[in-house]
Amino acid sequence: MTQDLLTDAATMRPAPPVAEKRPKVDVVHGERRVDDYFWLRDKANPAVAAYLDAENAYADAVMKPSEPFQGALYDEMLARIQETDVNVPYRHGAYFYYSRTEQGKQYPILCRKKAATRHDLEAAAEEVTLDLNALAEGHTFMALGAYTVSDDGALLAYSTDSTGFRQYDLFVKDLRTGVTGLRLAEKTGSVAWAADNRTLFYTIEDEAKRQYRLYRHRLGASVADDLLYEETDEAFNIGVGRTRSRAWLVMGAGSLTTSEARVLPAGEPFGEWRMLAPRVHDQEYDVDHHGGRFYFRVNDTGRNFRLVQAPVESPGRESWTEVVPHRPDVMLEGVDFFQDFYVRLEREKGLPRLRIVDLATGLLQEVPFPEPAYSAFPAANVEFETRQYRYSYESLVTPRSILDYDVDTRASELLKEQPVLGGYDRTRYTSERVMATAADGVPVPLSIVYRRDTARDGSAPMLLGGYGAYGFPLPVTFSSSRLSLLDRGFVVALAHIRGGGEMGKPWHDDGRMMKKRNTFTDFIASAEHLVARAYTSPDRLVIEGGSAGGLLMGAVTNMRPDLFKAVVSHVPFVDVINTMLDASLPLTVGEYEEWGNPQERTAYDYMKTYCPYTNLDGKRYPSLLVKTSFHDSQVMYWEPAKYVAKLRTLKTDDNPLVLKTNMGAGHGGASGRYDRLREIAFDYAFVLGQVGITR
Repeated sequence: MTQDLLTDAATMRPAPPVAEKRPKVDVVHGERRVDDYFWLRDKANPAVAAYLDAENAYADAVMKPSEPFQGALYDEMLARIQETDVNVPYRHGAYFYYSRTEQGKQYPILCRKKAATRHDLEAAAEEVTLDLNALAEGHTFMALGAYTVSDDGALLAYSTDSTGFRQYDLFVKDLRTGVTGLRLAEKTGSVAWAADNRTLFYTIEDEAKRQYRLYRHRLGASVADDLLYEETDEAFNIGVGRTRSRAWLVMGAGSLTTSEARVLPAGEPFGEWRMLAPRVHDQEYDVDHHGGRFYFRVNDTGRNFRLVQAPVESPGRESWTEVVPHRPDVMLEGVDFFQDFYVRLEREKGLPRLRIVDLATGLLQEVPFPEPAYSAFPAANVEFETRQYRYSYESLVTPRSILDYDVDTRASELLKEQPVLGGYDRTRYTSERVMATAADGVPVPLSIVYRRDTARDGSAPMLLGGYGAYGFPLPVTFSSSRLSLLDRGFVVALAHIRGGGEMGKPWHDDGRMMKKRNTFTDFIASAEHLVARAYTSPDRLVIEGGSAGGLLMGAVTNMRPDLFKAVVSHVPFVDVINTMLDASLPLTVGEYEEWGNPQERTAYDYMKTYCPYTNLDGKRYPSLLVKTSFHDSQVMYWEPAKYVAKLRTLKTDDNPLVLKTNMGAGHGGASGRYDRLREIAFDYAFVLGQVGITR
């Protein structure tokens, strides 16, 4: 590897670093595969960090002319944020819990107040339960994992990650004294208290970052005999939690397509866990509790799930009776039970619905939503005995709002809308939901936002985003930072392509495994639709995606490089075949059910048709900004690094190809809010610059 930042006369840009080729040859299904950049996987090799540092220096040099613009964008975006702010408190036992931020501090401060009602909070004394700014001292990264308070409010179990690798250390803090004990465990995941306020259940991960062991720890006792359960199937992860009724602990085990659960009375932490319904291949269920019954959301009779119930005494499949049948046009995404009602979290025609059912009468209510494209999620609903349901609502033009829906009055009360400083006027913007037509004739939803005065003649620049994996619906959310694009004439669109969950489980099924290419052709059809309808044109169209959405970016760029002006690819999963051939890597085995197993010839041959790293070729490519993090545990840094190194040797254009690596973060990038804002300013300066906007 050499670093040469001398100016390239052809482009007037510094010359990029060149990664040394060290061919590694493998034979797979009789085919000879050569990977010139396999050596970049050796994280401990100083030459690897040196290469990434050289790429960072090159990226900074390429972007140096935009540094004043980056600074202006940062200041502009920061000016819209209420830096000192307080989230809406939620009740848990005798306390109301909330987080707040202070100007100049990177991280939230978690607090609580003891009060009878939320109207008494102003006069109540504040107690800081956890200050993430203090925990972050001496670290470049800080993330909070678990945050669980015992039933009596005396003890806090929490976990933190200080590297970005998503390895969380577990601690218990005595909220009465403010004293935090020594680290209880490392590499932890889910955490739940028993009802005795002394016994803690938690899971830990193996070397492949699979949550596979359940532990029980009684405070003050030795940890030597804490192990309760080990999941031996490498496709399965486990997790532990507590029902909202507080009556049961639940340990779930699941792969991407199959699940099962065991329960334990919360008041009997040293009792025996009881299986509810053993795993059946390709059947998923989750469980909630109310009174003398367990309720199961299960996809045994159809992909979009139904709701069944069974007595606590005999919860097996033979006792299930149907409450809500499977509906092919409605996805039952979740169910939340309370003392007097339950909430069905559903998705219909690609949009979320909240439907509330009275347990005594069966009467159904639906929370109305006013906009054509939006997101609605459950908020903090910890208490079982309540007549209100808290949810969040936002859209491309409406800032995130927290509301309480009253089941008696059938009205929602707005508790807080996230402030947008600087005179934000939502009436200046419009959002739309339109349908593109996929290559096979399937309608594909698109969510779009732009300023009302933006021209619709093909001249507007556009940022088009997509994801399309794991059955995850791409959320339609508000961003005050996005205003920096919209106010400069950008149209921003989200493509709800197959592989996601917007239209239910079948939408996911049609974009995974041997149907994965639908994800990419849907995105291309979406882009073509937007061009044909004069929202933008190919020389003004920038696309963006991250992780599995980075795979999307790599695939569509190989397939249709002429359709896009520029690409921003965050932590992209671009080396699909090599990664999925290596079962020792985090996530690989568990994701055979999403991508397929290339050890099988049919899956291997299909992956070859779209794997971005495999299909790089000698042709013109759009401008590319590729971003990764050195401590990413989900998509290892070497995938984007190898992708960029290989592409540099093949592409025939002189468009920018920039690799930017955060050497002190993980999959989500910077953890501090100000650091994150600077990353966005960098990205936006690149995006805007590609369409000739530099101020």
